[in-house]
Amino acid sequence: MGDEERDGVKLTNLDQSLFEGATKRDLVDYLDAMSGRIIPVLADRPLTVMRILRGQGPFMQKNVPKYTPSFVPTVKLWAESSQRTVSYALCNDRQTLLWFGNQRAVEYHPALMTAGEDHPTHMILDLDPPEGDSFDLVVKAAHLVRQALADSGLRGTVKTSGAKGVHIFIPLERHGIEDVAAATRALAARAERIDPALATTAFIREDRHGKVFLDSTRAGGATVVAAYSPRLRPGLPVSFPIPWDDLESVSPRDFTVHNAVSLLGDSDPWAANMPAPQQIPADLIEEGHTIPIARVQAMHEGKRRKRAAAQDS
Repeated sequence: MGDEERDGVKLTNLDQSLFEGATKRDLVDYLDAMSGRIIPVLADRPLTVMRILRGQGPFMQKNVPKYTPSFVPTVKLWAESSQRTVSYALCNDRQTLLWFGNQRAVEYHPALMTAGEDHPTHMILDLDPPEGDSFDLVVKAAHLVRQALADSGLRGTVKTSGAKGVHIFIPLERHGIEDVAAATRALAARAERIDPALATTAFIREDRHGKVFLDSTRAGGATVVAAYSPRLRPGLPVSFPIPWDDLESVSPRDFTVHNAVSLLGDSDPWAANMPAPQQIPADLIEEGHTIPIARVQAMHEGKRRKRAAAQDS
């Protein structure tokens, strides 16, 4: 059955198929080998995971189950979306990471803030391609963001999302949630203005018209899949850091639980390439506060279109 024990964690059914092209052992071995790189990006951050159980579809887990062992630290936080208190895990060590792997937790989505803090540690843009295999367009749009950052006196680093797009992280000095969210909107708008034929900030999908979506909504209480986290897709690709100048020569499918460890060797490019925390320029924050919040604007626009359609029918 492939049972064994590591760091006091009983690992079971390791030879069972987990997902297309990967066994549970593939996942656990990858997490174990990468623990020194993954734990620093998860540590002290309330964690949401995506699990897949045998015979069931994937599901997101925020609340830790009742059978969670005592060695897993937790923190209780109010979840505005579900209007309840949630007990989140903190993945601070190899033992906890191995336990999650044994629970068939494939994806790791940490909060943008550490437990007990009220300020995001990073500003993040999530770049999504239009329909189809359009990673080359995402790369071009990522360079728009890089230019907008440079024009604002900021620096960031980039990783594949593990799916079809990329995530750009800008480490920050202490700023409030609302100011970081505003600055993220302004950064996306500035990148869009550089080449509006390529990139868009339109939150409503039908308004994007084949352009790369610069998603500025990863702020506040949101989560983003961690660097080096596997993704629940065939072969278990991983979210992988890429030097800016190498983006044109890679595909998100190039990096999986099967090859990422050997590709990295002893290196940790996510940590090595991350700039020092930066102060957000005041003009970026000010501009952002003039830009409507995308989800709220989209909700009102959707209602407006629904009323218009009803009147025309």
